[in-house]
Parts: sequence; C-alpha cells; structure tokens
Amino acid sequence: MLDLIGAIVLTAGAAITIATLTFAVAAAPRARLQVAAGLGAWFLLVVVLGATYALHYERGYGTPALGAAVIVPVIGLALVFLTVPRLREVLDRIPLPALIGVNVLRVIGVVFVLLYAAGRLPAPFAPTAGWGDIIVGLTAVPVAWAARKGENRGLVLAWNTLGLADLVIAVVLGVVSSPGPLQVFMGEPNGSIMSTLPWMLIPCFLVPLLILTHLAVFYRLVWKHDQTHHEAPAMA
Repeated sequence: MLDLIGAIVLTAGAAITIATLTFAVAAAPRARLQVAAGLGAWFLLVVVLGATYALHYERGYGTPALGAAVIVPVIGLALVFLTVPRLREVLDRIPLPALIGVNVLRVIGVVFVLLYAAGRLPAPFAPTAGWGDIIVGLTAVPVAWAARKGENRGLVLAWNTLGLADLVIAVVLGVVSSPGPLQVFMGEPNGSIMSTLPWMLIPCFLVPLLILTHLAVFYRLVWKHDQTHHEAPAMA
C-alpha cells in the first residue's frame, strides 16, 4: 500500500515541480515546451533506471552510482547556468518566491516517517530526512511570501541554508545506510529501497531539482547581491 501511495504522490509531486520550474524559468511558449520536455525526459530516464534495477546494490551498479545520479545533475546544471550568459540571465529573472515556494512539496517527506514506522527504512536516515523535509516544506510558503514582499533577507537566507543542509544530510545518511563500500550503519532495514521505484524518484529526480532551487536562491541573494553592491560605486 505504501508503494502505491508513494508512486501516486511522488509522480504528482514530480509533475508539479516540472510545471512550476517550467513556468518560472521560461516565458515564451516554445521555451516552456523545451524546458518541460527536458525535465520530462530526465523523469523518464529515472523511471527506466528504476524499473531495470540499474542502480540497485545487488542487480545493478550500486550505491555509488545512485549517489552519482544525485550529484552529477546538480553540478552539471549549475555549471551550465553559471557559464552560459543567456542562461545566467534566465537565472536572474526567475522569481524568488517560485524557487522557494516549490519546496512546499517537501511535506512529501512524511513518506520517510511512514516507511521508518513500517520497518522499511533505517534510522537515523529516515527520521532525519522525513522530519527535516516536513519542517522545510511547511515553512516554504511564509518564507516565499516574505521574499515576494522583499523583506527579511536574513530569514530567507537562514531558511535556504536549513533547506539545503537538510537535503545534503539526507543524501549522506542515505548513502551510509545503504549496502556498499560506504555503508556505516549496518543491519536491517537498510536504505536499498531508495534505488527502486517509486522511491528512487526522490534521490534521482526531486532532490537534485530542489538542491538547484536552493543554489539559485543563494546565487540571487548572496553572489548577485554582493556583485551589485560592488559595482554600484564604480557606476557612480
């Protein structure tokens, strides 16, 4: 039953994330179609990898490959957006409330708590990831509202730091709780179900996208903000 609920909730969450980011990143219909197609292709690739057990520790490439599936898209897309001038301009135009508000979907983290209660995911991975996501998700809307009004930059940065740290800690705990060369927490249950459907949608699709939203917020509020202040005296 949890697998069925997870499949429905995670697919819906992925669809909402794709739609939100598509409309936030692109303005023209053709550009929106391209963004949606790219994200949709990524989603389908993850589904195929999950269906074929390509990243499973016994039947596929294992936990290191699963970790790479999280990290490589983040690094690759971040570098592309920062080094391609046209895409950097797009990054400058994305509304901050959209980047923050999409994280409301992290209330889906309740599935980690349920899987832990059902004896299918271990501690400290599942409780930490689950409750961390729930807290970040519940606070995303008021923080997005504060960003929309241009207020409380410090609050937005604190929330963004918490949100990014939660994802990074969850990824690390997931890796060291899963069978493989980096496993630290032994015994059953382990984190191997995260390499199977529907749960694989979390680390291989939703987590990289949400990490990118946090990095984009830092880019806008820290790097871009400091750059603007440094350029202001020269312009005067």
